[in-house]
Amino acid sequence: MNAIYFYRIANFFYRKNIPIIPGIIKAIIFVLFNSVIPYSAKIGVGSRFAYGAIGVVVHSQAVIGRKVIIGQGVTIGRQLDPDGVPRIGDNVYISAGAKVLGDVSIGNNVIIGANAVVIKDVPENSIVAGIPARLIRRVDDDIYVLLRNIY
Repeated sequence: MNAIYFYRIANFFYRKNIPIIPGIIKAIIFVLFNSVIPYSAKIGVGSRFAYGAIGVVVHSQAVIGRKVIIGQGVTIGRQLDPDGVPRIGDNVYISAGAKVLGDVSIGNNVIIGANAVVIKDVPENSIVAGIPARLIRRVDDDIYVLLRNIY
């Protein structure tokens, strides 16, 4: 069971302007996974949550690309500034416990290390880690080749 399936159903009803059902499904996600995954967030095709989505928090206006894997305990949200939420590209792996905060852009083909705190833009084809997150390495291959069997 993965929260992405519940999100997809809620998002469908939200886009069709059918009230109440998306809110009920959002509550079900919270009860089952202890996660906040709003139906209004934009999550691309092929994206999913590791371990179902235990403890994940996603901002209602966040934009998440295609083929993104989000680990457990991840937060994708804003900082104190009410303007600007994260925009995450395609082919991104966000490891367990990572925080992506504020008006930041995460490029395509990126790995964000466990417990990293991302508060600045991350370029394409890179691996970042640490608090605050900093560039650890550039990659030339698809990250899912490096992560073998994770997707």
